[in-house]
Amino acid sequence: MSSRLTLVVNPSSGKGRALELLPQVAGRLRDSGNELEILLSRDFAEARTMTDYAVDSGADVLVVMGGDGMMHLGVNSCARNGSVDKPQTTLGMIPAGTGNDLCRGIGLDPGDALAAAETIARGHTRLIDLARIHDRYVGAVVASGFDALVNRRANEMPWPRGSMRYPLATLAELRVFSPLPYRLTIDGVVRELQAMLVAVGNTSSYGGGMKICPNADPTDGLLDVTIIHPVGGMKLLRLLPQMYSGRFARDACVEQLRAREITVDGPGLVGFGDGEMIGAAPLRITSVPQAIPVLAPLD
Repeated sequence: MSSRLTLVVNPSSGKGRALELLPQVAGRLRDSGNELEILLSRDFAEARTMTDYAVDSGADVLVVMGGDGMMHLGVNSCARNGSVDKPQTTLGMIPAGTGNDLCRGIGLDPGDALAAAETIARGHTRLIDLARIHDRYVGAVVASGFDALVNRRANEMPWPRGSMRYPLATLAELRVFSPLPYRLTIDGVVRELQAMLVAVGNTSSYGGGMKICPNADPTDGLLDVTIIHPVGGMKLLRLLPQMYSGRFARDACVEQLRAREITVDGPGLVGFGDGEMIGAAPLRITSVPQAIPVLAPLD
């Protein structure tokens, strides 16, 4: 039986890669016998309106195409609009940005938009957990501390475009960064400490494949928490490349644990989720098991 799909695209994602790939992606989705509506967004606010429209208008599947910002919008539109008397819209994801970490986290190849379209066409659905912060949902990782400051600096940089912003922002932030005071409440237990960062993951990676929470599983009902305790700037710089393999977690300065809920607080702390600004601390982050259905590869 055919499904009604609404595809919301950020045409500027990946330096225009999304727009270039759109005809092939759309063709594959239509070839599977589905009814397809395509919406091209001009900015983030319009994309949010479009993803909400898709869900409110009764689309069977909301497909978002772009980077992690688009995936974040899709996650939130699907999570907020489920109800007892209305079937929940399924989320499909087409990676076409520079990070693509949520796609990576559910088993999609972050560099292959056409393979993702094929996954959507095949129609294999599974439920994934989300992290909830106040009225926002995060599919991948909530960052605070050094990583959040790098994210903010990178977002504010007019040049260069693409993934090169993050290494440059990292080097710039290292020059002025010092450990931050945290007050963490982890499943009701309070801890006060200083740390370079505290990351809370529903999936394993952020920043284009940095496995900050290497063992995170978006189907286990738990959040993975990574704490990097105070180290010098050069030590942190040496650890950063190891995040792409997860090897950094073997270092003595790294602590990892799991929780159902964690509150992150501290003076001046800000949170980023899926690469988007969430807001200032305190951040109460709760696992929401089996929150939304997504179209994902077979295990």
